[in-house]
Order: sequence, then C-alpha cells, then structure tokens
Amino acid sequence: MSQRKTSGDVGRATIRDVAERAGVSVASVSRVLSGNYPVSEELRRRVMKVVGDLDYVTNAHARSLAGGGTPTVAILINNITGAAFAHVAKGVEGAATLRGWLSLVGTTGDDPERELALVNLMRQQGVAAVVLLGGAYDVDEYQLRMARFARSLDAAGSHLVLVGRPPLEGDVPATTVDYDNEGGAYAMASHLLSAGHRRVLLLPGHAELTTAQGRLRGAQRAFEAYGVPFDPGMVRHGPYDYEHGYEAVEESLKGGVDFTAVLAGTDVVAAGAMQALRAGGLRVPDDVSIVGYDDIPLASQLTPQLTTVHVPYEEMGRVALRAVADRREGGGTGRRRGSDGDHLVLGTHVVVRNSVRPPARRD
Repeated sequence: MSQRKTSGDVGRATIRDVAERAGVSVASVSRVLSGNYPVSEELRRRVMKVVGDLDYVTNAHARSLAGGGTPTVAILINNITGAAFAHVAKGVEGAATLRGWLSLVGTTGDDPERELALVNLMRQQGVAAVVLLGGAYDVDEYQLRMARFARSLDAAGSHLVLVGRPPLEGDVPATTVDYDNEGGAYAMASHLLSAGHRRVLLLPGHAELTTAQGRLRGAQRAFEAYGVPFDPGMVRHGPYDYEHGYEAVEESLKGGVDFTAVLAGTDVVAAGAMQALRAGGLRVPDDVSIVGYDDIPLASQLTPQLTTVHVPYEEMGRVALRAVADRREGGGTGRRRGSDGDHLVLGTHVVVRNSVRPPARRD
C-alpha cells in the first residue's frame, strides 16, 4: 500500500495512489471526484478522506482535455499596459469568474508570429475560447490569418472572439464584439461644431488602423452634416500615445496652424496634446478646447476634466465571455444590443466635462 506523500517526496499524489489507498478502482475515484455519477455515500466518504490525507489535487488540464473540468478562456492582448483594452480584459475575467471559469492573459506585442504561437498554444491546452484584443489593419493578410485561427480553434472545440477588431468576411466560425466607433467620433465632432469650432486639429491614430479610419470618417460626416468644409491638412496621423499628442500639437503650433480645438483619437493622446498646449502658453479650454476618446479613468483625472467618448470596454469583455458561454450551452450568440449574428455592436456616447467652450473671439 502507498505511504502518504510528504513535502519531501518526489512528485505528487496521483489518482492511482488515491484508488490504492481507498481500496477501490481508479474509475470509482474518478466518478466521486467528477460528481457526475451516482455513488454511495460510504464510497464518497472513503475516497474524499484519502484525497485529504494525500493532499491530492485533480489534474484540471487532463480533465479539460477529456471534455470535463473547468473551462478556460485565454485573453490575448497587444499591450497589457494599454488602459482601454485592459478594461476589456477585466470584463472578460469578471464574467468568467462568475461562471467559475479560469482566465489566462498573454501579450502579443503586436507581433503576428507571437500571436500565432500563443493561439496554437492555447488550442493545444484545450481552452474554451481565445479572445483577441486590440486594433488591427483590415487587409487581406489579416482576414486570412484570423480565418485560419478561427477554423483551427473550432476544429479543436474552441472558439475565436475578436474584440475591437474588424469582423471577418464569409462563413468563419468566430464572434466579433465591437462598438460604434464611427458614431462616437461623429457625436464628438458634432459637439465641437455645435460649440462654434470650425478649425479642429484631428489626431485620429495611424492612417492604416481601422479604428482610426472609423474615427476620421465619423468626424468627416459631422463636418458635412454641419455644412463646414473639411480640411485634410488639419489631420495628423500617429500612434495612440502621449508622445504623439504632444508632438502633433507642438509642431502645429510652431508651424503656425490655426486651430481652436483638438479632437484626439484617445484620452492618452489628448493628455499629451493638453500638455503641449500648456507648454505653448495656451489655456484649456479658454484658448483651445480639447476632447478625447475612450473615457478611461485618466479622462476625469486631467485638469480640466476631459470631455470624451465613452466606450463600454468592460461590457465588451462581459459580452465576449457570454457569447462563448452561450455557444457552449447550445444557445448560440443570438441578437444582442442591436447586433446581428456573430457581430455584436455596443453603443458609445459623449461624456461632457470641462475641456470645451466656444472659441475665443479673434481680432
């Protein structure tokens, strides 16, 4: 008979050790531990006593590969320090915890090879879903890569969820959770235009990024709706970071560009732009108004507090997890919040704070 393992023993107790100590078969131990089969109370007590004596821990990975155990969702994110998508990850993790699921987080560094390696690893681990977060360039290569991911995961009994990324074309087994990006930019540009601004410096993001393209389209539509000529020369493309916001505004001021407001592609970009305005001797909003996009906590911590577009990032994470859970339970994704099929779209809205006022009179 096996002796009780101690901290000095090599290895850990196995299900065979439990069965041998309890004097029952491995199958009987498995039935007791799974809780899915009727067993006698006497057998359950005997097995569970040995489990406690041996400090036996179920191999959750082996059980998940066998179709049981705790479902796991893998969250893959470009940059874990990015505030916006960190909130998506928080939403996924919170919804997973409520269901008793486990969450894993990995970072891709916006590297396609790293992304591929992580997706393959998660597929091999038998996760219930892989949730990819972060912007993307909607080119043929992206569509093909995501379609391969989706079909590979589907064949392994898993599911691909894209959050804040372009939806996939054709009949691809994937779910996209998105938000009204263009509509949010339209509403924010309209807010500036209704306040009387006509010369607006636009910092939408990288020109090739679908997120930036949507935000620029929304602003352009607002100018058209207000009958205000749109000047492409007022657009400054660049990354969604503090440095871009600062440098774009600094260079515009040095170049003599005439603007009364800044529409930043993110709140972080807005923070950089705000600092550049101050360094240039301008007051916000007395001299120049400024608005952002995302409504991360930073927006309400700036001085003045930033008017911005609220994106329901945590809710997007919760919706992503629910979509996966619905599929596993046979309910399908259905229709949710104005969404259709496997493309779920959530709304955005403007949060008015203290960073906008009508433009100052000019002599």
